[in-house]
Amino acid sequence: MEGPELVTFVNTQVVPICIFLIMMGMGLSLTLNDFKRVLKYPKAVSVGLLNQLLFLPIIGFTLATIMPLEPEYAVGVMLLVLCPGGTTSNMFSHLAKGDVALSVTMTAVASLITVFTIPVVLNFSLIHFMGEGNEFKLPIIATMLSLMKLTIFPIAIGMLIKRLAPDFASSSQANVSRFGILFLTLLIIFLTYIQQEIVVDAFIAAGPISLILNLSTMALGYYSSKWFRLSPAQTSSVTIEVGLQNSTLSMFMALTLLANYKMSFTPAIYTLVMLFTAGILVRFLRSKYHLKPQNFSNNLDDSTAAIETKTN
Repeated sequence: MEGPELVTFVNTQVVPICIFLIMMGMGLSLTLNDFKRVLKYPKAVSVGLLNQLLFLPIIGFTLATIMPLEPEYAVGVMLLVLCPGGTTSNMFSHLAKGDVALSVTMTAVASLITVFTIPVVLNFSLIHFMGEGNEFKLPIIATMLSLMKLTIFPIAIGMLIKRLAPDFASSSQANVSRFGILFLTLLIIFLTYIQQEIVVDAFIAAGPISLILNLSTMALGYYSSKWFRLSPAQTSSVTIEVGLQNSTLSMFMALTLLANYKMSFTPAIYTLVMLFTAGILVRFLRSKYHLKPQNFSNNLDDSTAAIETKTN
């Protein structure tokens, strides 16, 4: 397979299939009670979702506008802030001894809502940063349908599997989590290889804004939770949910829907920053709330088990 054919194959076949499997894996940890929890804990869920769906895009848009970024990197920032949450945030919420059920609920609800908000805000961002006559046009309805097929549909399948075969769903979650991390790692390596001539420039351009965005959104989640007097566990989960984005979905949109590698570099770089700062944040939250440390080497299986237990 030649270079261009390989790139096309990865963008149009491999990435969508892997995203489908990862989102189905998210569904394996969800039940209808996760959506009903919005009514049970309205304040905590509202604080988290307001941060994710409103303030996060505002911060991203502001930073992308005021910082000296090339248009493609600026759009990459918007791709990030329009895709909040993911299975990684659920795992880190467990590591931080946060409210895992709240984390899962925020991820589930945000995943449903953003299917409809992403195409609208992203189209506005493309016009703002790339110019009125730019080549990147996303038909809103078609984009919503594409996102539904790669988010809502696989999540629903995962939830159905969990309902019909709960033991299989429980045993599969750890493997799906490992697959998601492996796929994200390989995708970043692939991007680096394909666009190796601009890797250094991309890090110089997108590295600072990735760090500023990550730290500012974590601070937003933490201090807004303190302002509304959420519990320590809820504060930990909201902080992590707001600060950790679904960079895999962001890169999918850049590579497949927009077919632009340069736009995918900001989410890729943000992933490296996010995972590093999330580890520091976990230690901070444990220390802040005097939580007992746990062995990090067993955390992937433990996280999956905790998510399974707390979402039932």
